Amino acid sequence: MKKTISISFFFAAVCAFAVSALPFNNKLSKAELADLEDGKIVVRNISHASNMCLEASSESAQKIIRDIYALNPSYLAEVIQIKPYAGNEDLPARLEDTLMNISDYIGIPYYSERHERYYDLYSEAEIKDDFIGADGLTREVKADLTMEPFGRIETSITITAPGDYVYYLSTNDNTLIYEDRFKCVKPKNMKSAILLFRDGDNWILYGAGGVKAIKIIFFEKRIETSFINRIKTFCNFIFEKL
Repeated sequence: MKKTISISFFFAAVCAFAVSALPFNNKLSKAELADLEDGKIVVRNISHASNMCLEASSESAQKIIRDIYALNPSYLAEVIQIKPYAGNEDLPARLEDTLMNISDYIGIPYYSERHERYYDLYSEAEIKDDFIGADGLTREVKADLTMEPFGRIETSITITAPGDYVYYLSTNDNTLIYEDRFKCVKPKNMKSAILLFRDGDNWILYGAGGVKAIKIIFFEKRIETSFINRIKTFCNFIFEKL
């Protein structure tokens, strides 16, 4: 009996160590943690920044958390995946190339729950400017991205890749109008962020996208679904390409 108890305690301790070793807090469920450890992509609709699961364990993690908290979004989603470092040593370069190949955003398949069919997430993508920021590390892009039912989104994109992490952030620069009828998002109030950093033997891919939307009576749920599903679709597309 004592031997059985000791063995059970040993395995419980090993499991607890494995969970605590990952850079996440207790907001993740056991099922979500198990999926991450199996290499699956985990998608979470979390509503508020206080529900983010990423621990502020590094400078890069602190940065993405600060950016999302500063947005104070009405709607928020996380997309997370763990990949082994071995065999993926070039993952930062691959991620940067994938994110900054903005013309490939056109035609990302997006499933509309309302219409029960697939559409293009972005139908057009035009780069207006592309330059290196004053810090010499951050690449900055200005692009016009067309996403129905919100029309043209004037977008600022930044990507920082100092070597130990990659951090991507996109922000709207214009007011978004839903179906050419309602103003729903003010400038700088929609952000999508993707962070890649190494954690021991693993790469952590963490995406967070949020919107601070104007409340429109009778349309609030529809607009929430439109934004959240598009954020999830974009992050999923990027993660699956790697």
